[in-house]
Amino acid sequence: MNKITIISSEKNWLESAAVDQLTQIAALPGIEKIVGLPDLHPGKTPVGAAFITESIIYPHLIGNDIGCGVSLFMTAIEKKKMKLDRWERKLEELEELSQIDMSEGNDHDFSDFQFHASLGTIGGGNHFAEIQEVATILDTAEFEKLGLSKNHIMLLVHSGSRGYGQAILDEFIHDHQAQSGLAKNTEVAKQYLIKHDAAVNWAMLNRELIGYRLLKALQMQTDTTKIIDSVHNSITAKVVGEKNLYVHRKGAAPGDSGAIAIPGSRGTLTYLVIPGEDTAIAGYSLAHGAGRKWERSMCKGQLENKYTKETIKQTKFKGKVICSNNKLLFEEAPEAYKNIDIIIQDLVDAGLVKVIATLKPVLTYKG
Repeated sequence: MNKITIISSEKNWLESAAVDQLTQIAALPGIEKIVGLPDLHPGKTPVGAAFITESIIYPHLIGNDIGCGVSLFMTAIEKKKMKLDRWERKLEELEELSQIDMSEGNDHDFSDFQFHASLGTIGGGNHFAEIQEVATILDTAEFEKLGLSKNHIMLLVHSGSRGYGQAILDEFIHDHQAQSGLAKNTEVAKQYLIKHDAAVNWAMLNRELIGYRLLKALQMQTDTTKIIDSVHNSITAKVVGEKNLYVHRKGAAPGDSGAIAIPGSRGTLTYLVIPGEDTAIAGYSLAHGAGRKWERSMCKGQLENKYTKETIKQTKFKGKVICSNNKLLFEEAPEAYKNIDIIIQDLVDAGLVKVIATLKPVLTYKG
């Protein structure tokens, strides 16, 4: 029986290396089903995939950034009061997001958290915080059900558990040989899942604090309403019939827990979608973004003659990108990613999602 399902159209970019990685993982004991989503691309383990096991977990399949995901907040700022030039100057003047005090208005004693010094920081790679505005509304009823207003500025934050998740993975790989799998009822598996859940919660809090710091840096109202929190790297227990399954998501959003936000690159729209009634064919999962098309090492060589120092920080929507790392600007350029419109259409065509609305980037900050 073929355990692998690939959800992707002929229009979509799909690397054979990623499919080969799925094939290798399919040979692991306890693997019931593997799904490659439209944003599938190769990594240490393939990204944009869901792995379903029975009675065994594999920490390395979700990797080091446990709990990584996106949170969408609606701010108290009205769109008509947007001051893009002023906000851009404020963030350009900011040396590090970590210099913004988080104690005011927060009830948490951050010293109680492991790796507390990293809380409220974005990290590198494809992580970001982005001011957005509503571009289009395709399903007014679902849009309003989420409590959204087209007249307010949105904030999308993508980050994870930073060094905390890495420390957990290192511990269980090095001390417990977790790469060979952890049987469900063993003490080691139970301890991993306890620490995994703590890292997921840490990452959720981290996204809230990033949002708080960014708005405070802009001297804006810091009150927000969290609309969506979607975790991309996690292990979730799921009972299906008489089977006790574990859904391992690596760069995959949950398709069984309500509306999610699927961002593209910094120069494209973010899609708000609601899952279809049955996402079992996709491993109860959905694409988490556009997915990389180019390796990081090749980006600057491909693009340095296309952009100037100024234009690399602008988007086709006339939005601005704040990033002091020139190398990262090229690595995260829109060209380095797949076409998010095709990704979403593949999900729609497969009956996996319905689009609620789209959001347009206004100001992207990469700390």
